[in-house]
Amino acid sequence: MSAQAHASNHYYLPNGTYWPIIGSVGLFTTMVGAATWLEDMGFGKYIFLLGLLIILFMMFGWFGTVIRESEGGIYNTQVDRSFRWGMTWFIFSEVMFFGAFFGALFFARMFVEPWLGGSSNNLFTNLLLWKGYEPGWPSNGPGNVGGSFEAMSATGIAALNTLILLSSGLTVTIAHWGLKQGNRKKLCWFLLFTIILGFSFVILQAHEYIEAYTHQNLTLGSGIYGSTFFMLTGFHGLHVTIGAIMLSVILLRSLKGHFTPNHHFAFEAVSWYWHFVDVVWLGLFIFVYWL
Repeated sequence: MSAQAHASNHYYLPNGTYWPIIGSVGLFTTMVGAATWLEDMGFGKYIFLLGLLIILFMMFGWFGTVIRESEGGIYNTQVDRSFRWGMTWFIFSEVMFFGAFFGALFFARMFVEPWLGGSSNNLFTNLLLWKGYEPGWPSNGPGNVGGSFEAMSATGIAALNTLILLSSGLTVTIAHWGLKQGNRKKLCWFLLFTIILGFSFVILQAHEYIEAYTHQNLTLGSGIYGSTFFMLTGFHGLHVTIGAIMLSVILLRSLKGHFTPNHHFAFEAVSWYWHFVDVVWLGLFIFVYWL
C-alpha cells in the first residue's frame, strides 16, 4: 500500500512500514546492552553497540523513505503542518531537558551551598551535617570531593566557541535566505560554512575537556561543579554534533537539487534546531563559565 495525500487536504494516509518495529528492537537491544554492561558482563558492550547500529539503520532507512515521499510530491499542506508541530514539540522537549540541568545548577548554587554553610541558621545544616563548611562557588562540596581543581575560564576556548556558534547562526540564516531567493550556490556555500563551524566547535570542546582532565584536575567526580559542568556542556556538545550531522545531510540534499523556495521544511527544521543549540550555549556561557 502506498502513501496517499488526498486532494481535499483533510487527511493523509501513510503507507505501511516496518521501520517502527526495527526501531523498537534497536532501542530494546541498546537498553539490554547498557544494563548488562553496567553489571560488568563482558558481552554487554557488544549488545549495546549492536543496538546502536540497529537504531542507525532504522534512522537511515526511515528518513530515506520520508525524503523520497516528500520529493515525490506525496505530502500535502496538512502533512507539512504536522511536521512543523512535531518539530516544535521536539524542541520544547529539548528545552525541558536542558532546563532540568540548568535547574540543578541553579538549585546547588543558590540554595544548597548557602544552606550547608549555615545561612538559614538551621540546626540541620553545617552544624550537624558538615560543621565548619564554608560555602562558595565553584565548589566540589563538603569533603573536597575529587580533590582540588581549577575552574573553567570564560576566556580562551569558551569565548572562541561562543563566537563560532554565533557566527554559525548567521551563516545558516544566510543559507536560508539563499534558498528562499532560489540561489543554490549561496545556499550550499553557507551551509558548508555552518558545518565547518559546527565541527570546529566540537573539536575545540574536546580539546577543552582534555585540558580540564589532564591539567586542571576537573572531572565528573569533582563534586557538584564538575558534574554539572560536564553534564551541561557534554550534552550540549552532543547536540552540536547531531546538528552538524543533520546539516551535512541537508547539504548533500541541496547538492542533489532538493528543496525549492516554497518547499523546504527539512531545512527549516534543522535550522530551528541549530538556533536552539545557539541559545542553549549562550545560557551555558553566561551561567557556567562567566558567573
